[in-house]
Amino acid sequence: MKKEVLLYPKEKRMLKKVGEQIKLARLRRKLSTSLVAERAKISRATLWKIENGDPTVSMGAYLSVLFAIDLAEDILFLAREDEEGRKLQDQRLLWKGEQW
Repeated sequence: MKKEVLLYPKEKRMLKKVGEQIKLARLRRKLSTSLVAERAKISRATLWKIENGDPTVSMGAYLSVLFAIDLAEDILFLAREDEEGRKLQDQRLLWKGEQW
């Protein structure tokens, strides 16, 4: 039974772009799909799904591929500069400090 993941069009485009970027990074390093799949301990079919932005593939598999192509640290850039979250946090701190 195939997993179904419902995504908005923008989310689909973003995931497809992530897959394309992973594929380009693999090609720039001249790594074969077989080698990357073996290093990541996934099948070539799963790697193909990742490179095509398939939303049914686990985040762990994406991370394994990033490790296999030596880009795992890039995932730490997600939400690193969370300006909106910091503004919200500052507002809550002000609110608690002044006891509104």
